[in-house]
Amino acid sequence: MNECTPERTTIGFIGTGVMGTSMAGHLLSAGYRLRVYTRTKAKAEPLLAKGAVWCDTPAELAAESDAVVSIVGYPSDVERLYLAEDGIVANGKPGALLIDMTTSSPSLARRIHAAAAGRGMQALDAPVSGGDVGAREARLSIMVGGEPEAFAAARPLFEKMGKTVVRQGGPGAGQHTKMCNQIAIASGMLGVCEALAYAERAGLDPSAVLSSIETGAAGSWSLSNLGPRIIAGNFEPGFYVKHFVKDMKIALDAAEEMQLDLPGLALARTLYERLIDMGCADQGTQALFKYYKS
Repeated sequence: MNECTPERTTIGFIGTGVMGTSMAGHLLSAGYRLRVYTRTKAKAEPLLAKGAVWCDTPAELAAESDAVVSIVGYPSDVERLYLAEDGIVANGKPGALLIDMTTSSPSLARRIHAAAAGRGMQALDAPVSGGDVGAREARLSIMVGGEPEAFAAARPLFEKMGKTVVRQGGPGAGQHTKMCNQIAIASGMLGVCEALAYAERAGLDPSAVLSSIETGAAGSWSLSNLGPRIIAGNFEPGFYVKHFVKDMKIALDAAEEMQLDLPGLALARTLYERLIDMGCADQGTQALFKYYKS
C-alpha cells in the first residue's frame, strides 16, 4: 500500500464538528484533494470555501476517495456509516484506506476491519485526544489500531493532524488505548473540579491557587487547559459532556467484558449523567464544576 501523499491521494472526510473541521482543514492546507460530507452541510461551508468538494452521500464520497477519514458522534453512527448497504465499505474503492477517528467500540473497530478486508480495503481505528485546541493547532495525540502497512500508508495524514502518532497494535487497539485516556481523564476531572470548588469555598482566589498547583505534582492537561475556563465561567465545548458519557459507557462495558472493576470511572459516569440531567449535555466536560456549585 502506497503512502497517502497529496500528489496521489483524494481524501474523503466525514464529520465537520468541533474537531473535524480543523482536522480536515489541515489536510486541505497540505495540498490534499478533499471531498467532504456531514449531516448538516452548513457546517462544511468553511472547508468548501477553501476548495473542498461536497458529496451528497457517504456512498458517493467513498466511491471517489483513496482514503476515507471519519470523526462522528457515536458507535451507532460509525456502524451505520461503514457497514450499512449504502455505507463506506460497500461502496468504497478497492485498495482504499478507511480511517475512523471517532472514539468508538473496540469490537466495532474489529468488525469494520474484517468487513473492509473482505472487500479489498484496509481499515484503521485511530481515535484522538487533545480536544478543540489540539485539533486547531494540529497537535493531537493519535492512537492507532490496525495492520502495520496500513499505518505506514496513513502516517502522512496523521502527521498533518497530530504530534504524537503511535500504532498500539492490531484492529481495536487504538480504541482500547483511547479508553485508557478517557479513564484517566474522568477521575482527573473530578479532582480538577473539586479542587477549584474547594478553593472557592475557602475564600481563596482560584486563579492564584491554579498558578501554584498546576506546576507541581497536581499538574495535568485538564488542570492547565480547562481550569482557566472553569474560573472564567466558560463552559463551551472542547469536548461535549454527552460524548464523554458515551465514552465512559464504552470503557465500562469493555472493562466488564474483561472482568475488571473500575470504581473511579463508574463514579465519574454517575456524576456526568447527573450533569446531563441538569441540562448540560452540549457543554464542555469542564461543566462538571456546575455539579459542585449546585
